[in-house]
Amino acid sequence: MIPTSRIVHSDPDILGGTTVFVGTRVSIKILLDYLEAGDSLNEFLDHFPSVTREQAMSTTGYAYAALELAKEMLTAYANPA
Repeated sequence: MIPTSRIVHSDPDILGGTTVFVGTRVSIKILLDYLEAGDSLNEFLDHFPSVTREQAMSTTGYAYAALELAKEMLTAYANPA
């Protein structure tokens, strides 16, 4: 995976500090909303051409890893040793 600093960032002067794809004003939430609604990655990229495929794919990888970590933490919390 490429470093997150090349994929996303947060700046108080851009959309009030919402996390966006580097070089754009497109928030990560928009990508996640598209995917949650059942839209394809290609459809998202067609609507937001300033986001690269590499950025979008890396972001979904990081989101998946974060969800897996959260799942592990919740499981450990629910089933203490």
